[in-house]
Amino acid sequence: MRETMSERERILKEVGAAFEHEPSINLHRYPIHMEWSDEVLTLEGEAENIAAKKLAMELAAAIPGIRGIVDRLHVVPATQMGDGAILDAVRNMLMQEPALQHCTLRVKAKERVETVREGYPGSKGAIEISVNNGVVLLDDHVPSLLQKRLAGVLAWWVPGSRDVINGLGVEPPEEDSDEEITDAVRIVLEKNPLVNADQITVSTRQAVVTLEGLVLNQAQKHLAEFDAWYVFGVDKVVNHLKIRE
Repeated sequence: MRETMSERERILKEVGAAFEHEPSINLHRYPIHMEWSDEVLTLEGEAENIAAKKLAMELAAAIPGIRGIVDRLHVVPATQMGDGAILDAVRNMLMQEPALQHCTLRVKAKERVETVREGYPGSKGAIEISVNNGVVLLDDHVPSLLQKRLAGVLAWWVPGSRDVINGLGVEPPEEDSDEEITDAVRIVLEKNPLVNADQITVSTRQAVVTLEGLVLNQAQKHLAEFDAWYVFGVDKVVNHLKIRE
């Protein structure tokens, strides 16, 4: 059934109002273009950071009448980098991660696939990395959800990344849980040298991560929140971190 003009106007108006009321979304500096067709909303543009991108998706999905969302929102990169430089940086990050040392690593550029590291004999898991216009795609499979999540976060940590599409499968399949998400967020925070993870408590309920504890400054508070947002499967982050006096 085709939408009437009034239904389209209602949807766009309600989504726009939800964005305007969210402090993390700055539409005036980082506008989001919206299109509505056949009950599907398309969001396109550049978000200020990962929190703004994920919150925009969450707020839009909560509007009645929207049955699907096409995500074309990317994040403004911390550093401008070409696709080749991003690809090299992601490859290096994954190669240096101990939890991924048994996985085969491949890079794909200009339709050419090159194996940069063979997995250990008898090991399982392979990751193929490609980059298109600053968007990192991780493909193939890994043995655990934690490895999938770590690979995704490491790709996000490359300062030129505008988005990460984590298409890694998990073989054999694992059942996800709030405890799995909590463990992953804790590990990510511990791996970030710019965050003092010892002072942060992580809890998860229905894929909503809550951060509590003390940080040294506002920058660390934001970094810890972004790290949680980077973790695959996190639907929302509640940041209750306080700045140490």
